[in-house]
Amino acid sequence: MSRCDSPIGVAACVHAFPSEEVTPERLPHLAAELAGLKVDVIVAATTGAVEAATKATRTIPIVTPVSIGLVEAGLVASLARPGGNVTGLNYMSPDLSGKRLELLKSIVPKVSRIAVLLNRTAPAAPPQMREMERTARALGVRLKPIEVSSGGGLTTAFQAAEKGEADALIVLDDALLFTHRARIVKLAAESRLPAVYGFAAFVDLGGLMSYAPHVADLYRRAATYVDKILKGARPADLPIEQPTTFQLVINLRTAKALGLSIPPAILARADRVIE
Repeated sequence: MSRCDSPIGVAACVHAFPSEEVTPERLPHLAAELAGLKVDVIVAATTGAVEAATKATRTIPIVTPVSIGLVEAGLVASLARPGGNVTGLNYMSPDLSGKRLELLKSIVPKVSRIAVLLNRTAPAAPPQMREMERTARALGVRLKPIEVSSGGGLTTAFQAAEKGEADALIVLDDALLFTHRARIVKLAAESRLPAVYGFAAFVDLGGLMSYAPHVADLYRRAATYVDKILKGARPADLPIEQPTTFQLVINLRTAKALGLSIPPAILARADRVIE
């Protein structure tokens, strides 16, 4: 997606490319193409897109609305002081994984073994797991990490979850897993695993529940970064923001299919309920 215009006094060209619409293999080519156009700003929607963009250019500002694990991936020095040409918003709040586990335990109180689906190549997976393990110890549940590195490994991953006698499922925040969300939701339904996700799009496809930042709000806030940069701000001086608003989305149709009764207190907290 691109938009170029020339207001008085400013020749602004902003290009954005979402990895959801392309394969990871194409990202370096697309990033190099945008860098070759010498645009004023590149908006890169995910961590993989940011990584491709930084390899293509160290001078063009890069704004990201929903990346995960920018520090862990070595794409910025820190959230407070990015230090390079990348800034924007970090999708994952540090304690978000633990809160999802608490919500899952509230809906399925007898759960004792929870499978955690994660992309083993994602730099943000370890900090998410560490937070979840702390919460798991406090709740008295056991986690079973199920690692995948491509969409082709999902069937085997769910078979491993069933062999491990998992009672429920948590899907970590990751662009690869988001890309294969329809298949993940289908496999969770076939395995009859109550699952909590990091994106509401999973729930729209039939997933049970999500607790996540408000994606549309993050994109609106990313636009303010672009505006500041076009007015002369340096990405290195713009701290990367953490999410401040979160949405709880529950699919009651899926709950009914799984034989679950959502506690009224949880329903009252929901920002959106699919009936």
